[in-house]
Amino acid sequence: MDRIELFRIFTRVVDCSSFTRAADTLGLPRSSVSAAVLELEGRVGARLLHRTTRKVAPTQDGLDFYKRCLRLVADVEETENLFRQTDAGLMGKLRIDVPGRIGRLIIAPALPDFLDRHPGIDIDLGVTDRAINLVEDSIDCVLRVGTLSDSGLIARPIGKLPLINVASPAYLDRCGVPKSPQELVDHWAVNYASPSNGRVEDWEWMEGDTPRALPMRGRVTVNSAEAYIACCLAGLGLIQIPAYDVKHHLEACELIAVMPHHCAAPMPMTILYPHRQHLSRRLQVFADWLEPLLRRELLVHPRAR
Repeated sequence: MDRIELFRIFTRVVDCSSFTRAADTLGLPRSSVSAAVLELEGRVGARLLHRTTRKVAPTQDGLDFYKRCLRLVADVEETENLFRQTDAGLMGKLRIDVPGRIGRLIIAPALPDFLDRHPGIDIDLGVTDRAINLVEDSIDCVLRVGTLSDSGLIARPIGKLPLINVASPAYLDRCGVPKSPQELVDHWAVNYASPSNGRVEDWEWMEGDTPRALPMRGRVTVNSAEAYIACCLAGLGLIQIPAYDVKHHLEACELIAVMPHHCAAPMPMTILYPHRQHLSRRLQVFADWLEPLLRRELLVHPRAR
């Protein structure tokens, strides 16, 4: 068996954490997959996998080797794609990472369309709100929301993600509808604590081009978008959130947008690629598919009360 095929089998075993699942996805006997990994370990002179009856996991050497194999396999697949006549003939895997709710609500439901257009491309979709190091984690691209640090990565701006102020009808019936930030002293908020540093975010709005902020009183503090929305639905206070996150709740009148002229500054949305490599054609077609999807689904401005 040639080395590239051994690399492909090894990376699939790591991805699946199982010889059996890897064999099923590759259409190979389990014995062939196991033999391929043993052959590879013999060639490199190191143990690459920890094997138990329940799970397979890479050793530290195996993890380092896995990351190199991903790059090598990607380079080979990209070379094989050089002379394909149409984008429909592109082959290989893309490793993508996106914020949790965007991945679950927007991208995952739309993926069948992309996969139907490109049957030779497989997607490894990471859905997480934690920071990802593209190079160390061998990720092809990530979607980031918010201000970017100077990372040296290749950035493709998508647009500005609008934020809105919302509350439940029950809360507004009980406490009244705030018309301006000056009235917020008489209201409650569901406070949001950053998952990374625990800092409770202030209530924010723009006055012309000037950002303003105000600490809000609140009896509940959360650190996830799901809990943030759930507490708002329960009538525990006002929240500030991207419009797409509560689109269905707004349509069902379960939440109401308020103070439309006093919202926080919209957040930039960007696709980032590693600076270490040229942009592959299959990554280009994925980004070209993703951008209009995000613009259509995320850049919305609902009516306010």
